[in-house]
Amino acid sequence: MRLCVSLLLSVACCAGTAFAQTQSTGASTYPVKPVRLILGPGPGSVADGLTRVMAAALSELWGQQVIVENRSGAGNTIAPAMVAKSPPDGYALHRCGVGDSIAPALYKKLPYDHLRDFAILARIGLTPNILVVHPSVPARNLKEFIAFAKANPGKLDYGTTGVGSSPHLSFELFKSLTNTNIVFIPYKTAALAHQDLIAGRIAAQMSNLPNHVETVRTGKVRALGITSAKRSARLPDVPTIAESGFPDYDVSSWYGFCAPIGVDKAIQNKIESDVLKLLAMPEVRQRLVDLGVDVEPQNSAEFTAFFRAETAKWIKTAREAGIAPQ
Repeated sequence: MRLCVSLLLSVACCAGTAFAQTQSTGASTYPVKPVRLILGPGPGSVADGLTRVMAAALSELWGQQVIVENRSGAGNTIAPAMVAKSPPDGYALHRCGVGDSIAPALYKKLPYDHLRDFAILARIGLTPNILVVHPSVPARNLKEFIAFAKANPGKLDYGTTGVGSSPHLSFELFKSLTNTNIVFIPYKTAALAHQDLIAGRIAAQMSNLPNHVETVRTGKVRALGITSAKRSARLPDVPTIAESGFPDYDVSSWYGFCAPIGVDKAIQNKIESDVLKLLAMPEVRQRLVDLGVDVEPQNSAEFTAFFRAETAKWIKTAREAGIAPQ
């Protein structure tokens, strides 16, 4: 009997050692085949551009192709749903972003829970939004714009891409903080809203900052405020909304890496480490900066806390804006 128990313990010990070695080997050799990097935003966006920069850098680092897949639609929920259902082996990753923290505020039922079904690995950085107005609007700064809006409730309008986008909720948060009544005009793309703003068909727009740098510099639109906590190096003379009297206002589009929750922890750690390693390289950082990204990396623990805070913020903002989950 003692011999049998001894043999069983020996077999169990060997099996455990072999499993640990397999896991370790898997992490040390990962990846051994192409990796899919799946995101919701379509080609031509800042989000798509930075994803391709990171995919090219990871391909070179890993010696395996990292393939970018755009899966747009359904409020950018198709991409995370695909990744959540993928085998948890590290070969399907989600290039997650601000839309993932907004989705729970817009939809009653999602086929996944981003805070439960994903390992949140590393943040890449941020792109602030910017509030701009047509030059005919009699406001030279944010204080004057708020005063004018309050004196003319419901007579000003603003345009952004569709309901629930980061620019849309950025403006709704602004309205909530300033107690102003400004009418929302949804557009299919930021470019269409921009065209109407330049033509004077709408009074204001909230959009990703890179979309407006040239029109602000040439005077076609007037910039009133940057949505991030600090000013942008691209338009350093434009104050933040926070420093214009709303210290708690801090909104940006942001980008990171997530994986299905079941991916081996050692592989998660490798992806996190390698992404942060690339973001420390001057040539990679410069490519991202050229796209309009503020490179502000976070490790897994920091990014998870940030992700949770963003989700709570957008649920509260949508509720206060009267946006009912569908």
